[in-house]
Amino acid sequence: MKTAAEPLDAIRTPWRIPPFRRFVSAGLISAAGSAMAPLALAYSVSEQGGGAGSLGLVLATNTLPTIVFLLIGGVFADRLSRSRILFLGNLLAAAAQGALAVTVATGHATTLSVAACGLISGTAASFIVPAVQGAVAQLVPQEHLQQANALLRLPGNAVKVLAPVVGGLVVAASGAAWALAWDALTFVIAAFLLLTLPLDAPPTPATGVLADLRAGWTGFWSRTWLWTYTAAGAVLVAAWLAGFQLLGPLVAARDYAGARDWGLIQAAFSGGLLAGTLVCLRWKPYRLLTVAIATAGALALPLAALAAALPLPVVLAAALLAGVGLDVAIVAWSTAFQQHVPQEEQGRMSAFNGVGERLAIPLGYLITALATHAWPSRTVLLACAALIAAATALNLCVPDVHRVNRARA
Repeated sequence: MKTAAEPLDAIRTPWRIPPFRRFVSAGLISAAGSAMAPLALAYSVSEQGGGAGSLGLVLATNTLPTIVFLLIGGVFADRLSRSRILFLGNLLAAAAQGALAVTVATGHATTLSVAACGLISGTAASFIVPAVQGAVAQLVPQEHLQQANALLRLPGNAVKVLAPVVGGLVVAASGAAWALAWDALTFVIAAFLLLTLPLDAPPTPATGVLADLRAGWTGFWSRTWLWTYTAAGAVLVAAWLAGFQLLGPLVAARDYAGARDWGLIQAAFSGGLLAGTLVCLRWKPYRLLTVAIATAGALALPLAALAAALPLPVVLAAALLAGVGLDVAIVAWSTAFQQHVPQEEQGRMSAFNGVGERLAIPLGYLITALATHAWPSRTVLLACAALIAAATALNLCVPDVHRVNRARA
């Protein structure tokens, strides 16, 4: 593939590749809606009188389909056109968010109906995620992968800085339905931007789905750095989401100023994501996987700050640092994955990683919701922070992760 002006091997920045610019634009538009969705979802449940149990059920049903269908999505991503998969997946997500917006606006939303829409959204994500993981490596040359991964996150992270604040104001002034409707519209626009991207199916042998899965599992298990990273990620992701998404809004409603302050905390976290992206545009660490693991451990900071009921400025600073750490971790991990996993296996390897990291999420939500009946929310938040720190430390003790470094140009 070439641009109109110069071949790929002469390009100094991936931003000069038109299909990559369109890919980034689709992500930006989708992020403009998705950044408001968690806040709108949390307060749509809250408006019905639901507490931690109801929100935990909703969040768990959003995650369950990714566990069930993500492996199939990974096989499809290694067999079919990734642009077609991204198009259909975004349309399905738009339908789910649109239906949710209608039920909330008409006053017919229940915990069951919200959970059903989340089930559909999760199904869409199970096909989108593996296709996205392999798409960047198809659009840009290997030496520009880290810069491309950072540029891909830059516009979306910039939007996320303001979107939670705007979302908090929209939810407070007009209710959650408007934020959810906007999210649905952005999915539709992104779908059509992605439809004609040059993301043809990777060359793969003509085997069956089960054979592809068996081969994928063999490849996944043979890479110690990959399955140990996934195992640690299962604990870290579950603890982070249960603490931040489930308990965070509830603690903000009780100990802080509700939707307004929670919107500020989310904005601080998003500001950290943006700052982390800027760091990745300049800093190119050699030990990619080691950096990814270590920086992700910063997610424990805002949970610990909320657990200690520290003043809002301290919580905002902790959320900012967590965002920086997470974005550096994501870019470093994506680059390591794309450089050390062959293109024809990236869909399935991404799917196994995604399933592994998500396996504990529904259980984490439900256990956390039940734990709040026995212990104060602050105690449960502190436990989540401790789990993140422990998972990070143990993963850094695996020798193989320190061998997954930047490929020499």
